[in-house]
Amino acid sequence: MDRLCIVIPAYNEEKRIARTLEVYSSFFDRIKNKDLDYTLFVIINNTQDRTAEIVKSFANKNKHIKFVNLIKGGKGFAVMEGFKIAFKDKKNFDLIGFVDADLATPPEAFYDLVRNIKNYDGAIANRHIPSAIIEPKPSSLRKLASLGFISVVRALFFMPFSDTQCGAKLFKRKAIQELIQHQVQSNWAFDVNILYILHKKGFRIKEIPAHWRDIKDSKLKVGKVSIQMFLAVLQLRIINSSFRRILRPLKIFISPIWEAVK
Repeated sequence: MDRLCIVIPAYNEEKRIARTLEVYSSFFDRIKNKDLDYTLFVIINNTQDRTAEIVKSFANKNKHIKFVNLIKGGKGFAVMEGFKIAFKDKKNFDLIGFVDADLATPPEAFYDLVRNIKNYDGAIANRHIPSAIIEPKPSSLRKLASLGFISVVRALFFMPFSDTQCGAKLFKRKAIQELIQHQVQSNWAFDVNILYILHKKGFRIKEIPAHWRDIKDSKLKVGKVSIQMFLAVLQLRIINSSFRRILRPLKIFISPIWEAVK
């Protein structure tokens, strides 16, 4: 039997977390059989609203829903804490991944990762594969920002992935073990960082066509986020460069810009 843990980072998600837990638990309850046991592990991420209260009410009714309430913030930090706790859990999960709390990735799409991981060490959703389903079609500004970011990541890290940022990723236990041994960046470079670590260590990651919905009340502002993401990956490249001592002075210029766009 495969034991699956889906980490769901949740920061101020009182308007959306209930629907996400309803849809995900309903789907996995329907397909649950002797070959799959699932857990939805919500990482309540320094929240300021009723997210914790809502999640706790779901956990009291469904044994497949667990949660932890963190004091510190940051999506990357929350996901990595979820990975660490899930890895040590007595269930000894075979598959551990994460999905965004906004339901942009429906459970059917996440299950595609489970079905297709097979002999790979990881499976990640990719919105840029031709057969991917994106609802609605992204604006020209989003397409331009996405293509620009992909180009920067490929140029800096020499990775084959064409969508590092889609919020649906799944890994086998040995890949999670590798990740929790590293100090992973918790800012906008988080996704790039975990894929870079695994790619560098020779882990095999498969890209699966995403089914992704653009959520209307998304908190992201494309222009501001694009700058933050660029600065984050640039900093990550410096940290992982053999010339990091020479390049370290660049942080003097990066830090003020980062503070201005936070």
